[in-house]
Amino acid sequence: MLRISRGLEFIAIALAKAVRAGLFATAIAALPGCAGQGPGGPVVAPPPQSTSIGTGQVKVALILPLSAPGNAGLVAQSMRNSAELALAEFNAPNIQLLVKDDGGTSLGAQQAAQQALDEGAEIILGPLFAQSVQAAGQVARTRGVPVIAFSTDTSAAARGVNLLSFLPESDVNRIVNYAFANGKKSFAALVQDNAYGQVIEAAFKEAVARRGARVVAVERYEFDPVRMQTPIKSIVKVADQVDAILIADGPDAVPTIAQQLIANGVNPRRTQLLGTGLWDDQRIFADTALGGGWYPAPDSAGFQSFSNRYRQKYGQDPVRTATLSYDATALVAALVKTQGGQRFSPDVLTSNSGFAGIDGVFRFRQDGTNERGLAVLRVTPSGGQVVSPAPKSFGGSGT
Repeated sequence: MLRISRGLEFIAIALAKAVRAGLFATAIAALPGCAGQGPGGPVVAPPPQSTSIGTGQVKVALILPLSAPGNAGLVAQSMRNSAELALAEFNAPNIQLLVKDDGGTSLGAQQAAQQALDEGAEIILGPLFAQSVQAAGQVARTRGVPVIAFSTDTSAAARGVNLLSFLPESDVNRIVNYAFANGKKSFAALVQDNAYGQVIEAAFKEAVARRGARVVAVERYEFDPVRMQTPIKSIVKVADQVDAILIADGPDAVPTIAQQLIANGVNPRRTQLLGTGLWDDQRIFADTALGGGWYPAPDSAGFQSFSNRYRQKYGQDPVRTATLSYDATALVAALVKTQGGQRFSPDVLTSNSGFAGIDGVFRFRQDGTNERGLAVLRVTPSGGQVVSPAPKSFGGSGT
């Protein structure tokens, strides 16, 4: 087990074969375009902004929408800082980060990737937006260079283009598996009538079927007080046939939905309410209708420790997704230190044993998606209470 400074465990649960996230992720859900083109209207080339961090021999590209307007640029800066923090905390890493700005556009990402590869980058970290990931990935694949990207849109994943983000499929798999293990055999779900909801619905049906359980009903809804009534009442009608109801949304909608379910006769003591990682929010904890609900999330201890160190260095809190760039940078530094010329090969990056990061264990699948070791928490007024700890290692194949 390799270690970096301050006692942080990072890499390699085991490195096999000499050594295998509306918007969807918790923090990125608020960003416009994070699963698509990105903010800012028509595609234009970003202003050239390139810097470097570190002086090592192995060059690594970090592509982020640093000049994108609004929250996207703020998130990008926090992720850039986190990568810098990872290098500072790793013991003398032999890498140099080539920081490239894609402006939040696919054309910018294509140009940034090409420039980084021309400068000798052996791997690309980022971009953030799905279409930017696809554009950078196309350039990288022509040169046989792998990508570790941060989009939560699994359509951006491909062989050699690995997503490190928090994927909604991982949330659904974890909560369904836990519910099934605790006697829940019939399920219903309320999902947003949008792209996120479509992903959740497909993952939900697959996860339930894999367990040999039953999906009684799935209802899609628009976030509108009037239009939500019909799908909610449809779920109420079948509530006596189900053991658990998944409400796949965040704190703007979930309390209203839960309150209406209960007001129409659903008893949460008999019918378990389930959520996704979007439930990890104080507004969820404060709502009595959601007390006792189950949801998946990373173990919070890692992020809290990371946040403290980030705050000490930069004088402000990191965005929630800043751990992605930290983990990607630390992973690359560790592989450079331990794996020699095979450091970024497919066999190393897709090791079934996976890796350990700020938010727990993770591994990349062959198709570019990932699997994360998540905890299951119960909603209480004082916050999420762990009822099933996050795994410390993976068992079985990750393919």
